[in-house]
Amino acid sequence: MSNDIIRSIQNGLAKLPVGMGLDEDTRAVAGTGGKASGAKRISIKGGVFRKIVGGKEMAAIEDRFMNIVLVRMSHDAARTYYSQGYQEGTKTAPVCWSSNSKTPDESVPNPQAKRCDQCPQSIKGSAQGGMGSACRLQWRTAVVLPDDVGGDVMQLVLPATSAFGKEEAGKWPFVPYVQMLANNNVSASAVITRMQFDTKSPVPKLLFSPVGMIDPDDAEILLRQAKSDAADEAIKLTVFQTDEGIAPEQVVAAPVKETKKKAKVEAEVEEVAVAEPVLREAKKPDASPTPDARSVIDKWKKK
Repeated sequence: MSNDIIRSIQNGLAKLPVGMGLDEDTRAVAGTGGKASGAKRISIKGGVFRKIVGGKEMAAIEDRFMNIVLVRMSHDAARTYYSQGYQEGTKTAPVCWSSNSKTPDESVPNPQAKRCDQCPQSIKGSAQGGMGSACRLQWRTAVVLPDDVGGDVMQLVLPATSAFGKEEAGKWPFVPYVQMLANNNVSASAVITRMQFDTKSPVPKLLFSPVGMIDPDDAEILLRQAKSDAADEAIKLTVFQTDEGIAPEQVVAAPVKETKKKAKVEAEVEEVAVAEPVLREAKKPDASPTPDARSVIDKWKKK
């Protein structure tokens, strides 16, 4: 009964004035530190689409593909560098980070370099084992399911392997895919996008392709979702700071400045995340083969 009431309230929030979403007081008393504890995201850990809510896995989808609508995208890739390497499930402070992958954020106490392109940690082969760079690059997005556009806005964080690369038989890594849409004067938010695993890759890697256009009746809902707090949070690189101080072993790769209080930084960075959904099973995506991208684009142009 109470779940039905909450759902009814959630459905009615759109009728309230802007700014009547989850307010600061509610977040503070809930003990979330200004951030909703039920954050929703999609993970591709282990080559499986996983729905995560509040840090806990709620469901896994065995299909090798999933249809989404991209409602928001960060304008730049983000970077994070951990001196001991990032360990999933362990809250470890990064030594350095950048929201635009160009320069370290102002809040970084000990930047590794003035510019990311001049940093030794961003050089290919600098990671442990010589694979990739020690400074991890990700692209943050906010997505919804095409059969539930008014439902959960989920965060999807794409690693460099899924963000950059070349087209493969009508399927693209994320950035080239968006560039292809832009070249055809099509916004990513107007497209039902299929993301699927590259079965030839030894690590989880996604490729993207257009399935069709969104339902015109969903346009206003999607515009509202794009302006939501959940979408804002999904595309941000959020780094928390407290007065407890950074442990010395966490900054071995950078000189430590003498201060009375050093900031402790906790970054929640996942190889592939998305806003996590409420416990609700979405319809399974159409298992029909991906249409030819050019035919989809041409069809839109005729409308």
